[in-house]
Amino acid sequence: MSATTLLLSLTGCAHYAPQPLTDAPDVLATPDARLLVRSYGEMSGPSTQVIDLSGPLSEDAIAALAVMANPDLKALRARNGVNDAQVFSAGLMPDPTFSLGIDPILSGADPVAGLAGALGLNLNALRTRAVVRQQAQAQQRQARSDLVWAEWQTAGQARLQAVRIAALEAQTSVARDSLASAEHLLGRYSAAAGRGDVSADPLQSARIAAIDAQQVARQAEKDLAAARLELNRLLGLPPAFPVRIAPTAAVAPLPDADRLFVLAQQERSDLRALREGYSAQEAALRKAILDQFPTLDLTINGGRDTGRNVTLGPAIGFTLPLWNRNRGGIAIEKATRTALKAEYEARLFQTRAEIAAAVAALAISRRQYAELDTGLAEATRLAEASRRAATRGDLPDATARTAEQIVRDRKLLRLHSAQDMAEQAIALELLTGVAREQWK
Repeated sequence: MSATTLLLSLTGCAHYAPQPLTDAPDVLATPDARLLVRSYGEMSGPSTQVIDLSGPLSEDAIAALAVMANPDLKALRARNGVNDAQVFSAGLMPDPTFSLGIDPILSGADPVAGLAGALGLNLNALRTRAVVRQQAQAQQRQARSDLVWAEWQTAGQARLQAVRIAALEAQTSVARDSLASAEHLLGRYSAAAGRGDVSADPLQSARIAAIDAQQVARQAEKDLAAARLELNRLLGLPPAFPVRIAPTAAVAPLPDADRLFVLAQQERSDLRALREGYSAQEAALRKAILDQFPTLDLTINGGRDTGRNVTLGPAIGFTLPLWNRNRGGIAIEKATRTALKAEYEARLFQTRAEIAAAVAALAISRRQYAELDTGLAEATRLAEASRRAATRGDLPDATARTAEQIVRDRKLLRLHSAQDMAEQAIALELLTGVAREQWK
């Protein structure tokens, strides 16, 4: 019977299987034009979304692709499996211990060898099993909340890069037009200076303007290339994979900062993770208090001596709580709980301050954009009138080009302002932990 029990227990044991690293993992493969992305919502459950990589990607598609395909998030989800295993481990019953010994007779008149056996069970593990499991479950919930927060931040960063790409594409186009106009004007002044028709001062001004336009155009191209590479990294796509961005919607009017802070307290998963971590620490403190009591070991001893006398009886072993009583462990867990409470309160204070600053910055950007839009309309009318006058011969072509350059400069300023507004709106979503559609 005992041999059968031992055999059955061995068949349930885990077996080692190697899983070597590969030189070409899946994350380095080029994706298909259409992807099936499976996302998981906390309330709605699993859902599947088809993303066409050959077409323009919307904000939702970019966020979904970043969450499911980002290699760092994949690694974090794999690491999160360790917490699930810890919860499973905390719920297991402790295995009993068994010992068997034999004392063969080397000399003497007794007829048989002595036998001794013991079956033991750690009662202390049973006493703390519930609180250890509570701690592991709270740590599991904390890890899942941290994962949700990391997914939210990664999706937001991908959307930020998409906004920058769209803005930088427009800025690069305007910068190239400015460079072409400046080089054309420089060429005309150089030819006129060669004929002696103009002095050196206009030529020097045209040269400086062309250099400035060239620097602006080159910097815009560098920023655009860097933003595209960063977006591909966040989406888990190869560096050279072409990604097109769909137009984004305008930002609706904002609630006040106090309302957004209330939403952040309810919805931000990093705050939820800190609360779960505090719950886990409460369980750790309860376990430390339980550990101050004597640890119990119950053992059933049986034996047969050399005179064929058979014995069977229990034995209890425990520690005497005279000096230690786990006072050091209790003090550590209490101090850790105090530190976690202070960290949570500091995060709340920081969240409120950051939301208030983001709301104020977004309001300023909106006012500046409106002012730039009004100034652009006036500059456009002046440039159109100057071009008509230059066409009739009433104004020099250089004057019309200068007026048109003022329009392009104002367009660049307005594009920068629009980019600031879009980025600040996404940053505010990241700070509140919910999409802007739910702010109402």
